[in-house]
Amino acid sequence: MSSEPTETARTPERRLQAVLMDMDGTLIDSEHLWDEAEAELVADLGGVWTEEDHLRNVGNAAEPVGRYIIGLTGSDLTPRQIADRLYERFLAKLEEGADLRPGAKELVATLTAAGVPISLVTSTERSLISTAIGGIGLESFDDSVAGDEVSANKPDPDPYLRAARRLGVDPRRCVALEDSVVGVASASGAGCVTVAVPHHVEIEPREGVVIRDSLVGIDLEWLESLVADR
Repeated sequence: MSSEPTETARTPERRLQAVLMDMDGTLIDSEHLWDEAEAELVADLGGVWTEEDHLRNVGNAAEPVGRYIIGLTGSDLTPRQIADRLYERFLAKLEEGADLRPGAKELVATLTAAGVPISLVTSTERSLISTAIGGIGLESFDDSVAGDEVSANKPDPDPYLRAARRLGVDPRRCVALEDSVVGVASASGAGCVTVAVPHHVEIEPREGVVIRDSLVGIDLEWLESLVADR
């Protein structure tokens, strides 16, 4: 009888290399908190913040929102000063934590159990992330990219390209989860298969973008099917 070891069958390489997740509006229900913070600050500056103003800024980083507010109110503050005041108000509203979007925690747990790398990719600046994502825990993610750590923020592809590069994966074999128009533009521009879960704004169907009503029921098999031909 031969004593040579028999060759074992190799496990096929997983096509899905990572899942990249937006935070505000996608994993946590925080857009209404941003809306309240923006409205309060604009009122302090002598202006009026409408629902239309908020919808125009969903998914944007704080400094672009600051520039918008300056245009709206004529304030002599800088975009950075506006951003700092917005963050101060938003952080105060997060003291009791933000509610999680349906299915968010379960999806993160599913991917973790399967060994699929996960990165948080958010326009929110680093100083707020741990508090904002507290309902899931930043430690549940393999990595995170914050809005103040990129050369250009969403809708530019840089946040998602950076997230993929840091994980050492091909963005075309990543699935990104987003809820905003600017986020979808960023993720799809980076080459990711993008799952849009609209919450406050309408997202038009486009090539490479799959639209779902919720994160509930998303499983590994379905995510892998999205990159099967890549």
